[in-house]
Amino acid sequence: MIKEFAVISRKNRKKITKFASGGGDGAEVIYALRNNSTLSKKILDEIAKEGQNIRKYYQQRLPSNSMKDYYFMHRDTPNNETVIVEYGFIDSPKDDVEQIQKNYEKYAEAVVRAVADYKGIKYVAPVNSDYYTVKKGDSLWSIANKYGTTVNKLKELNNLSSNVLQIGQTLKISSNEKDAISDDYFVYKVKSGDSLWNIAKEYNTTVDKLKEINNLKNDKIIINQQLLIPKNTTSGVNFNNYTVKNGDTLWDIANDYNTTVSELKSLNNLSTNVLQIGQVLKVPSKKQSTYTVRKGDSLWKIAEKYNTSVNELMKLNNLSNSTLQIGESLLIPN
Repeated sequence: MIKEFAVISRKNRKKITKFASGGGDGAEVIYALRNNSTLSKKILDEIAKEGQNIRKYYQQRLPSNSMKDYYFMHRDTPNNETVIVEYGFIDSPKDDVEQIQKNYEKYAEAVVRAVADYKGIKYVAPVNSDYYTVKKGDSLWSIANKYGTTVNKLKELNNLSSNVLQIGQTLKISSNEKDAISDDYFVYKVKSGDSLWNIAKEYNTTVDKLKEINNLKNDKIIINQQLLIPKNTTSGVNFNNYTVKNGDTLWDIANDYNTTVSELKSLNNLSTNVLQIGQVLKVPSKKQSTYTVRKGDSLWKIAEKYNTSVNELMKLNNLSNSTLQIGESLLIPN
């Protein structure tokens, strides 16, 4: 039944989607009295990865008989592990309605991932999704190159401590932290340690401006809260001009300046990856230089070449061990 549900979920997302009412905000999962909470927690964890707020997972009893489940879906499926997934509230006072309209397919796919993981079924990400399934011969460098990102960003998104991959492993390849919703704003999801002051400083705006556009009554914010950020600001980064040379690609330039292809395209209002020799691009000023690992390199050799230490290189690049991959990009302290 679990496997069948996973298939139904992917093919019929609108048909199986359930929404709550009552003025709340965020996703919930209700599980049967006969079952434990493991699957429900996995489902909410996966939905959270897609940027939705998470409320709780719980059981609900029938008022007239506390030995029975409240919902008939639980009562009438005694031989199955049945969960009710509520992706959000149709009368949400916050952003559920907008998020569901835009992301319902991602939320349903999150349920598929959770069910597959729970049952030990091999999960294969859909083509053109935010996820990628590792194939034979893949490396973090080749995947980063394919999707216009960096090895370090992939490791950060997937909480990887090394560059080792497994065939069939599912990787998240893009982030929901900055989803453009209009020509004027993008959405930022609050992380642990954030404050309105440091967010305003990072995006070159003010606390008062953030409070005004987000209808905030005070300076309090919570983890996973979503804030509107003015798009016509920058993140406090200084920019230089770069003139395209013969053989240049957006990926090469992004790698050299410790940014991504998407960021360069956004910064320069580019609609394609095609470049012209002599074209002038705006690029972030280098706070550190970068080095591309070549055959025969080691952290010790690179540290000696740039008059630094192995520990400094590992710290700057968030490395947990000294293993390097050919083609990997390393930050080098100036």
